[in-house]
Amino acid sequence: MIPDYQTLMRPVLDASQYGEVSIKTVLETLANQFQLSEEERQELLPSGKQQKFSNRVNWAKSYLKQAGLVKATKRGCFVISEDGQKALVSSEKIDNAFLAKYAAFQEFKNRTKEASKKDDELPEVIIESFDSTPDEMLRKAHQSINDALALELLSSIRDCSPAFFEQLIVDLLIAMGYGGTSEDAGRALGRSGDNGIDGVIDQDPLGVDQILILPCNLLS
Repeated sequence: MIPDYQTLMRPVLDASQYGEVSIKTVLETLANQFQLSEEERQELLPSGKQQKFSNRVNWAKSYLKQAGLVKATKRGCFVISEDGQKALVSSEKIDNAFLAKYAAFQEFKNRTKEASKKDDELPEVIIESFDSTPDEMLRKAHQSINDALALELLSSIRDCSPAFFEQLIVDLLIAMGYGGTSEDAGRALGRSGDNGIDGVIDQDPLGVDQILILPCNLLS
């Protein structure tokens, strides 16, 4: 199981205690330390652009850096600081609560909260998450927004007339690629004498091949 980024803070700090170390070396060391399977090592974030384990290790290192416990030396490399050495010999758990004792980390939290206030869709709890990195929190927030929007749309659709709903289904199927691009490819019926057919979509210009849209009760 891939550990969360806060669990990785002490191991990342420990990996840097003997001098400059590269993030690539730390990733390999910690993957072995936590006995991650090859599948876990290669598991990607939902974006498909970065490995989940790498993302969490990098965020752990980033937070340690924000608190001043490690210092960047050159691209992709870092070294433990004096404060980091003191933290490492401490028996306390190194997590966000521990880092909050450092003024530099408090300033970082304040900057993050100020930035989130400028965008109502950015959650202020990013920095407070115990299991997810900010990347994962943003994706969860984005999914929550999408879910809320979907529920709102469904509620609005239910309040509309049957004729609106029938036309909506036709428009949706046209947008999905049925019936090509012709403006006359689809049409809602929904009137007496239509034999229960709510809509029709022509698959070809002559209307020889058609998709008939039927209400659910006629399909059962």
